[in-house]
Amino acid sequence: MDILSLLGLLVAVGAILGGQWLEGGHTASLVQATAFVIVIGGTLGAVMIQSRLPVFAKGIRMVRWVMRPPECDFRTLINHIVHWSNVARRGGLLALEPQLRIEKAAYERKGLQLLIDGAEPAILREILERDIQTYEDEQRAAIKIWDSAGGYAPTIGILGAVLGLIHVMENLTDPSRLGAGIAVAFVATLYGVGSANLVFLPIAQKLKGVVAREVRRRELLIDGLVSVAHGENPRIIQGKLEGFLMEGD
Repeated sequence: MDILSLLGLLVAVGAILGGQWLEGGHTASLVQATAFVIVIGGTLGAVMIQSRLPVFAKGIRMVRWVMRPPECDFRTLINHIVHWSNVARRGGLLALEPQLRIEKAAYERKGLQLLIDGAEPAILREILERDIQTYEDEQRAAIKIWDSAGGYAPTIGILGAVLGLIHVMENLTDPSRLGAGIAVAFVATLYGVGSANLVFLPIAQKLKGVVAREVRRRELLIDGLVSVAHGENPRIIQGKLEGFLMEGD
């Protein structure tokens, strides 16, 4: 689990509630069901209008990566590639067929299969890079729903504020009903700006980072497979691939 994401959310929400408390306000005053329905419902509807169903569904499923990003082990992959290089140098590319049965990841299996089939290094790189581009385009299209929600939410919050003020204007002769309208007006704006900057946009940026990390891992795999196809020394391959590593990998 990504503890930093959870901690960040707690710090952000805690800072807002703590500030409200320091000002002498009550947390209950920030709970406004009408404002929540307007902002979240309106934002959800706007995002659904702009999206295709498969893209929208994929974007919703990806949110779990914020707390539990997919496994992305660079060092293990480098060790696998160096092992494949040693096997290929001893027994030729066809000796890698048992490794193909062991490998579970689809992208790695495809690369290994191309290598075993004797694909030219340039062709191997071209095919796998095209797969990376398709993968990145699909993931970014799904992430865009969170970016879009971050753009729509503040505007929907302003819309909620206007609706609240309309309610106030309609009840100027009844002071007992003015409070509810004013509450909707201010809290809707808070929900719109808060949800955009504390939830939707951070989710989008976190998911972009996850996808970028996976793209870098796949690029490492391509360079490794091409090096194996060229018959390079395993130690040279390892040194080359370690250039992909960043702090935390």
